[in-house]
Amino acid sequence: MIRYALACEAGHTFESWFPSSDSYDAQAARGLVTCPVCESRAVSKAMMAPRVARTDRGEAAAPAPAAAPPTPQPVPMIAEPARQMRALLRAVREQVMANSEHVGARFPEEARKIHYGESEERSIYGQASAEEARALIEEGIDVAPLPVLPDDRN
Repeated sequence: MIRYALACEAGHTFESWFPSSDSYDAQAARGLVTCPVCESRAVSKAMMAPRVARTDRGEAAAPAPAAAPPTPQPVPMIAEPARQMRALLRAVREQVMANSEHVGARFPEEARKIHYGESEERSIYGQASAEEARALIEEGIDVAPLPVLPDDRN
């Protein structure tokens, strides 16, 4: 596990743990790393001192320098109406996923086939870029994003 100090474009700083550096890079590339305060996806690694394990545990070891006090981090408090809304959005997402076929990256192609009668009518879900989703909507194909909550990204 690796801990990164992160900062969003609005200047909010926070920390997050990742299984590896590659895992952080993959999640950031997919837009899954977001600021817990403003939910911005424009997040980058902030400067941080590496934590190195000590190998000398003898009595003669020099004392470690005093660490700087941690910088207070903003912590959002979620009110009950917001909790209820999150629960509702999570239930919608789970309902769609349980009762639809996952077509992955083929979503735009499959949605068009269904819309134009080239494939059987059924509920599907998958991935589409913003441009692909916009094009589907412009063609009159009913699509909507599935809600993704911060808890779903952890």
